[in-house]
Amino acid sequence: MVEGLSVLSIDNEAKEELEPRVGPLPKEDPEYHPYHHPAAGWGAAKSVTQFLVRERELVDGPRAIMKMNHENTGFDCPGCAWPDDTKGLKLDICENGIKHVTWEMTRKRVEPEFFAAHTVTELFEWSDFKLEDQGRLTEPMVYDPDTDHYVPISWKDAFELVGSTLRGLENPNQASFYTSGRLGNEATFLYQLMARELGTNNLPDCSNMCHEASGRAMQASLGTGKGTVDLKDWESADALFIMGVNAASNAPRMLTALAEAYHRGAQIVHINPLVEAAATRTIVPHDFMDMALFKTTKTSTLNLQVRIGGDLALLRGMAKAVLEEAKLDPKALDQEFIDRHTTGFAAYRELCENTSWEELERQSGVSRDDILKAARVYCDADRSIISWCLGLTQHEHGVDTVREIINLLLLRGNLGREGAGPSPVRGHSNVQGNRTCGIDHRPDDAFLDRLAEYCKIDPPREHGLDTVGTIQAMRRGDVKVFVGMGGNFALAAPDSPITYEALRNCDLTVQVSTKLNRSHLVHGRQALILPCLGRTEKDHQRKGIQSTSVEDSMSMVHMSVGMKRPASPHLLSEPAIVAGMARAALPASPTPWEWYIEDYDRIRDTMSQALDGFEDFNRRVRLPLGFRLKQPARELVFLTPSGGAEFSDAALPDVVPEPGTLALGTMRSHDQWNTTIYSDNDRYRGIKNLRELVFMNKADMRERGIDEFDPVDITSTARDGSHRYLKGYLAIPYDIPRGCAAGYMPEMNVLCALVDYSTQSDQPIMKHVKVTIEAAT
Repeated sequence: MVEGLSVLSIDNEAKEELEPRVGPLPKEDPEYHPYHHPAAGWGAAKSVTQFLVRERELVDGPRAIMKMNHENTGFDCPGCAWPDDTKGLKLDICENGIKHVTWEMTRKRVEPEFFAAHTVTELFEWSDFKLEDQGRLTEPMVYDPDTDHYVPISWKDAFELVGSTLRGLENPNQASFYTSGRLGNEATFLYQLMARELGTNNLPDCSNMCHEASGRAMQASLGTGKGTVDLKDWESADALFIMGVNAASNAPRMLTALAEAYHRGAQIVHINPLVEAAATRTIVPHDFMDMALFKTTKTSTLNLQVRIGGDLALLRGMAKAVLEEAKLDPKALDQEFIDRHTTGFAAYRELCENTSWEELERQSGVSRDDILKAARVYCDADRSIISWCLGLTQHEHGVDTVREIINLLLLRGNLGREGAGPSPVRGHSNVQGNRTCGIDHRPDDAFLDRLAEYCKIDPPREHGLDTVGTIQAMRRGDVKVFVGMGGNFALAAPDSPITYEALRNCDLTVQVSTKLNRSHLVHGRQALILPCLGRTEKDHQRKGIQSTSVEDSMSMVHMSVGMKRPASPHLLSEPAIVAGMARAALPASPTPWEWYIEDYDRIRDTMSQALDGFEDFNRRVRLPLGFRLKQPARELVFLTPSGGAEFSDAALPDVVPEPGTLALGTMRSHDQWNTTIYSDNDRYRGIKNLRELVFMNKADMRERGIDEFDPVDITSTARDGSHRYLKGYLAIPYDIPRGCAAGYMPEMNVLCALVDYSTQSDQPIMKHVKVTIEAAT
């Protein structure tokens, strides 16, 4: 064990040591200096330049930048799902997108000689930064248990290993097929088709850990699992409410929309426990004059620091204020809209009236005066958008909170018209497209009926396993094969030791990846690493260079075409890998797997028949900016049981921490993308050379006798009474509400118990962990 590294343990479970570090070992002492500069701007430009120099991509990096996010002629950024600019912007890019692309285009290679030189046991002790920093995987590898090494295997033999193992299962539900948000639509469609032709709906995905609550809430309230607004709506809204979002790191191109909104006089309200850099001011890098003059633009007109989990109370307070205003001015409500298009209003109004201001203040952690300020902004705006991210969803009551957003929007008819509506911020590039194209462990009958008709298969009808259910089933031995299509499942999932134990209990684990990561080292008795093309790379198939499609967070579907020579001649595309596994597992399949891979237009032709909204897919996806999937709720067509938009009347949850405890939320640092760590720095929060930290309120620190940079021990308590520990983390005083704390994922995932998942969405509760923090012993 490296000196000074943290150890975790679990009561009532087998104790296990987590990997030593996630990020690179610091070369200097940790530093903390509060950040007071604008988001993006010259800080982002400097960071990008340093990154390009470090990765030695000063030629290909800028070339890629000029091809990223260009309509139908370039490749889609493999980072976030923010929509492409609608005005033909030539540099629709951001700092994290450039880093993400450069990280993928690295010249470093992980070849068979690398695996011959290092055992899996040895590699497991490496940091996750060091693992990914070795470079791109070059050819398929299989685990040899006799030597504890990965060794080369041909694609044919790799596919046969997958196929024979799947064919040998007692039933198809003993396999689970995970998907990361980077998978393109065509590969996604083939992947779910393979699983369902095998006979299982075990299709967990990253949505199960992030926006599952959003989909379920909007489906219940509006009859659609997606937001209803597009980027043009953002450009015409009078008020924007940004909730639980760290835009400067998670969706940096949103800064352009916020700056433009401020310039046109729109009100911008940020609601978050931390006042993030994106909620202050920015210099948008492609505004060259502003860059030259160091001219900043505000990105907010009001910041409200809600307690962790208190968003529902704040939203209900705003709704209560709107209803009180309506008694003086009936125009505060859009009564005609409510009467014509909604149900349940009377019960919701009574609920708001019966909830006291004292309780709303206590649960939200925000004063009545400040709640009224936000309500005033909402009432004065003719058109309002409410946008949110994981700060609202990764809670026990995440579904109720998102439904409360819909309640508030319905009160003033902020739906189905320009510049208004709900707008979830999806973090992954194509996570929304994955769900649209069939990655859903709870598929509806209409989708399965179309799949049966046009793909000539008999898909299973019973619900499958999600992410939490898959981990539980692997641990029990009920799931014996795990296939991970992208991502880093071992590091992204909650309760790391339990997840590790579950993966190691499998007969076979298969990881389709571009780079070496923790999931390759936490494997089943048999294991495969199958290297794939990156989105930046040319995809050569029999009918020429192929394109794939992706869907952004606002339902726009567009093309992505790689521009770079593949990192290795042995790489296969994701659709080709899926087809290879499917043919081996289903030798008598009527699906023309090889024919599909020759020309992806053939996949899209089938998708145009099997997927609602994808009609005439091949023509429409090649239009400038692609096409937008239809949204019935946007047209005020509500596919709910009542036929109208439905008010919810959930009880207000008690989110005030018990005496002596804190509510801890996990989050990314700035120099990080999901589980990929670029450095140990977090520029926008003023952190340097440190990841093993916890942000705390100064008063909470004083109460516990803790000073800045003091080592502390963190204990989480799960709903079953078990405990998890992190020891020796450093305390950082931060502007965060009393009773709240925060730290980085994936390091803090160990505190998130697998049994602590939302009963509303089945999501792991990673933003509201009950902890105690004490000075280290």
